[in-house]
Amino acid sequence: MGEKIMVGLSGGVDSAVTALKLKEAGYQVAGVTLLLKPQGFESEINDAKAVAKKIEIPHFVVDLRESFKKNVIEYFVDEYTHARTPNPCIMCNKTIKFGEMLSFALSEGYDKIATGHYAKINFDESTNRWQLLKSSSPKDQSYFLFEMSQEQLKHSYFPLEAEDKKDTRLIAEQYALPVAQKHDSQEICFIPDKDYVKFIKEFLPQYKVEKGRFIDKNGNTLGTHQGIINYTIGQRKGLGIAFGKPMYVTKINSEENTVTLEEEGGQLSSRLIAENLNMISVEKLESGRSYQVKIRCQAKPANATVSLIDENTFEAVFDEPQRSITPGQAAVIYDGNMVIGGGTIK
Repeated sequence: MGEKIMVGLSGGVDSAVTALKLKEAGYQVAGVTLLLKPQGFESEINDAKAVAKKIEIPHFVVDLRESFKKNVIEYFVDEYTHARTPNPCIMCNKTIKFGEMLSFALSEGYDKIATGHYAKINFDESTNRWQLLKSSSPKDQSYFLFEMSQEQLKHSYFPLEAEDKKDTRLIAEQYALPVAQKHDSQEICFIPDKDYVKFIKEFLPQYKVEKGRFIDKNGNTLGTHQGIINYTIGQRKGLGIAFGKPMYVTKINSEENTVTLEEEGGQLSSRLIAENLNMISVEKLESGRSYQVKIRCQAKPANATVSLIDENTFEAVFDEPQRSITPGQAAVIYDGNMVIGGGTIK
């Protein structure tokens, strides 16, 4: 009998094909669906159950709503109300999928977990370390996984590492999986309508949305903003004031309740500092050398000289200015296709 692998079955196409590929390859496979959202999860469970039944594997359902609320939702709300723009998917991967889900799988006697992420895991015998690599697929998701530990990589598997999304869906159709035609989810799972402000107000009713000053980079007042949670770095539309020229949000200060606006070009920066450094594929960062740094999930990795400030903090100085470097987002360091590590932009 092959290794026992528990697949995170979300009810989507990627995880369904992941389970199918492992079953076809001879592994002992089970599926597990995590209850994460406060409500509205019934369709995901039903879809996952249908997939498990179709490919004839056991299926577990684990209620992690309290943990998800504490580790992901409260983190998201706290960051947002302190003028930072978090990436909750990264925190979910770190604490829930490769944290709690992995612990559950190991406790049930499984050797590894598998997910439908488009990334690659490799073991380097020369350094005795597990490495996280980019997928060859255009849908590469290695950026979202930079917080993984060596222990998490050791017990994880990404069967879709080299698949194109079109091929994944084609496999689902060929095997008549019940989710073959299901659309991908693009938004944050616990805010399906993308209305972050509404969600924060409902989740944290004691939070007061206070008006404040729009200012320029010299501190001069330009107008009145409607509360800092209504704005993000790089925003141009929806400012509520006509300036006669494009103006961009370049800084948000929660303590002073100000939003800084600048003209085109003001949103460009050649430098960032990131904290909470997590090294993944190598033990230590080669301070002062050139790497590629990705500043948000949809950005391309850009050449930068990366230097350690201390063991938990690094500076990246880019060869070319980057647009709207945003506090709270992840800065992920690559060396070619290898994820070196990353941190949270200050």
